Amino acid sequence: MSRRTSVYLKGFRHKNPIPNACCIGNLLMSGIILGMDPETESVAETLERQCELMFLHVRDTVEQAGGTVDDIIKMTVWLKDRNQRQPVNAEWLKMFPDPRNRPARQAVSAPDLADGVLVQCDIVAVID
Repeated sequence: MSRRTSVYLKGFRHKNPIPNACCIGNLLMSGIILGMDPETESVAETLERQCELMFLHVRDTVEQAGGTVDDIIKMTVWLKDRNQRQPVNAEWLKMFPDPRNRPARQAVSAPDLADGVLVQCDIVAVID
């Protein structure tokens, strides 16, 4: 029996043969999470919509693994234009409204994001 458990989401999958996330014990690490529309399987047109969908997929990933967003301890966000963090911050505040109960976050410039991607992230969570 494997100690590793792969996490897959319906309507949001990678093009390569990898899971959305992986757990060993209570540690969850995701792959890249994009602002992909689960109905069209295409990246949304605007940064605002990509952020909205990205945070939806963050929630779905943690919940599929048996946790909640309260289990997230770190999020790394890559932005095509790091100066456009406001749409990320808007969704961040919706998901983590309490300033005393937020995970760590790092925003990184990624001007070479491809195929219309304006933002992407990954997460680390410890699920009780």
